[in-house]
Amino acid sequence: MSFLIAVITLITAPTIITVEIQNGGISYIRITDNGCGIAREDIKNAFLPHATSKISDENDLNSILTLGFRGEALASISAVSRVDILTKTSEEQFGTRYVIEGGTEKLLDDAGCPNGTTVVVRNLFFNTPARMKFLKKNISEANAVADVLDRMALSHPEISFRFIREGKETLSSPGDGKLISAIYSVYGKEFASGLIPVDYENDMVKVGGFVSKPMAARKSRSMQLFFLNGRFVKTGTAAAALNEAYRNSIMVGKFPACVLHIDFPPNAVDVNVHPAKLEVRFTNEKQVFDAVYYGVKNALAKGDTRPEARLSEPKSSVAFSRPQSLYKKSNMFAQQKFLLSKRPAEADTAVLNKPCVEQKDQQISREITPVLKQTQTFYNRPIETNRSVDVFEDEAHDEKANASPTFPSESSLEGDNLQKNRQPIQDRASFVKIADDDRYESPIFVGEAFATYVIIEVGKKLLLIDKHAAHERILFNKLCENHNSPSAQMLLEPVTVTLRKTEYTVILDNLELLKNAGIIAEDFGMGSIVVRSVPMNLDGESIPDLIEELAERLSKTPGVVSTEKQEWIYHSIACRAAVKAGDKSDKAELMALAEQIIKDDSIRYCPHGRPVAVWLSKYELEKQFGRV
Repeated sequence: MSFLIAVITLITAPTIITVEIQNGGISYIRITDNGCGIAREDIKNAFLPHATSKISDENDLNSILTLGFRGEALASISAVSRVDILTKTSEEQFGTRYVIEGGTEKLLDDAGCPNGTTVVVRNLFFNTPARMKFLKKNISEANAVADVLDRMALSHPEISFRFIREGKETLSSPGDGKLISAIYSVYGKEFASGLIPVDYENDMVKVGGFVSKPMAARKSRSMQLFFLNGRFVKTGTAAAALNEAYRNSIMVGKFPACVLHIDFPPNAVDVNVHPAKLEVRFTNEKQVFDAVYYGVKNALAKGDTRPEARLSEPKSSVAFSRPQSLYKKSNMFAQQKFLLSKRPAEADTAVLNKPCVEQKDQQISREITPVLKQTQTFYNRPIETNRSVDVFEDEAHDEKANASPTFPSESSLEGDNLQKNRQPIQDRASFVKIADDDRYESPIFVGEAFATYVIIEVGKKLLLIDKHAAHERILFNKLCENHNSPSAQMLLEPVTVTLRKTEYTVILDNLELLKNAGIIAEDFGMGSIVVRSVPMNLDGESIPDLIEELAERLSKTPGVVSTEKQEWIYHSIACRAAVKAGDKSDKAELMALAEQIIKDDSIRYCPHGRPVAVWLSKYELEKQFGRV
């Protein structure tokens, strides 16, 4: 979208800039402003190669404060499209219309038009059809244009930017000169409300803008936006200073968001490092680092206050009040819960027949339904204390589990069908199988170490299980088995996730893959998607982080086949849905997990390649104590 930037650089002293596109900008682009216009004698020169109005002599190269100055983009775009320009200055009585097609001048004549400039580009690559093959889908190209305009609106809040996409206005910044207003119009109320203002200045550097509160950190760095002298740039120096300022204040694996403007002397920075002028080099990196670090650090010290708890006011008493537990208010991420262990009739009977008062000397038989989290069940049948329990298994699979274990093949994937029970490429001989004489020994629960590792005694061996890795693998296998027909449930309230336009495009391109994994998402417009359904085991609160992580990963590997992308999604879902190390789990849950691991020898590694369980023999243990 260098053409778009180049055209905008033609504009001088505007207050309103309007961009309209059709078919992703391939068939139609129109850019209109209310600036001072272009004099008739300068119009032809604007489309000559390497012609620019930004540099008069060589000394101007040391004081560049404009977006473009090389004069390449307009000449290039006019060579592969049909360009029509209308412009008028306040000193001229009539406007000028200039038409150029395929690099050839077609018309230069008087025209009636207001002060300012309008550039229309039609039929991109009409004379070079080979270039058309390298264009992306219309929606991808349109989102690339939207991303450029978002940056423009954030870099110049004093200008009102309007973006009309396929006849629909998707961006309208107020142009009131307030950065927070531009942020609100680009990223929405939710993102803007969680920001802290930054205002810092030293001898040479001035830093201003907004940063996110530590609690509003994101899963990726995609929302870290730096502007140098009004130009969007990628600078490792400023990014490192930002991360250092948040050290010990943000969760591991999370990254702060920011919209920061850096004012630095133009003669002390090199903007010609990259052809797109996105990367810059500073003569004094430390000055920039210190300015960003101290600016953000001071902002966090002032603006990141402790949250204030608010209690709801007591409701007035009514004549027919009912138990409060029956009318709990659902939070934003609440999900429907299903009792899989009982039929509805059985559940009602159990409630009606339950005694009001329990006698201490009376043994009451109960069905135990342990839960790993408040929002997910670990298995779907009641536990009986005198028999083993499976995790996520039905009666048909019980017979299969008791059979001799078989290892899944490592054959290649065919079509869009995922290879079931796919194992990481590791040395499988390192996994010690239980002896035949111990296989049917009743497992004995020994305990749990560090709220992470489950210890089970089976015959003459100890089984050490990483509960998170084991549960993650079980969930991953189940997602693969239910490919294209996942177990999902609707969210009581949909979750909206705001992304940058490029990542937003990636998610829209992979909505079908998300659907195959049980995540039903839709386009919400303006860089946001709305999630309406998630897998049964996934907590709704983890949806924003999941979408951000997948968007970042999918955007970095565009050439990966769909089957591998599907596995990435399954990995992320399983990791977030599984019980976490440090979570409290009761004995019944852990025994159910151990039974599944013992019966299914194919559960050896988590999707990330870490071992799930390790056997420790009595002989090896006695060797450590000198008994043998």
